[in-house]
Amino acid sequence: MSDEIINRVANSKLVTIDLEDYYPKGERILFDIKDWLLEGLVLREKEFRQKALEHNWELYNNCFVALNCSTDAIIPAWAYMLLATYLEPYASKTVIGDLTLLETSIYQDIISNIDVSEFIDKPIIIKGCSNKPIPDNAYIQLTAKLKPIAKSIMYGEACSSVPLYKKPKASS
Repeated sequence: MSDEIINRVANSKLVTIDLEDYYPKGERILFDIKDWLLEGLVLREKEFRQKALEHNWELYNNCFVALNCSTDAIIPAWAYMLLATYLEPYASKTVIGDLTLLETSIYQDIISNIDVSEFIDKPIIIKGCSNKPIPDNAYIQLTAKLKPIAKSIMYGEACSSVPLYKKPKASS
């Protein structure tokens, strides 16, 4: 018996996908419009438009922006649309919602653009435990995208993965 230690994981055909590797750079900003409303509740069109006109939108250059209102005000769709027109030249992405929804939307775009051809008929591990805020939905979306082409899908690390899917063997 040889005393040499063999790293079977490194020598295997396992492919690890770490969604953290796809995490785009750029500050995430929650833009709360309550301060642009009368008493935080009433949107007055003329004043709202003036604030939008005077605001320094360059602050959001290469940022990801979630537009929301933290009060119980009823905000018409056009108000968010107006802000989006000002953000468009600067922000990398703009959504209506919170920061969780923003991350989910960012990852929807990323996953839809991943070329999965290199993963055809391969055993795949989707790495968990990231240091960045990867939304749970991203893992579900990636699994759904890989399932039709992967040999198997696992979650975790190579040393302690949880099996999620295994392609059935073709019947003869």
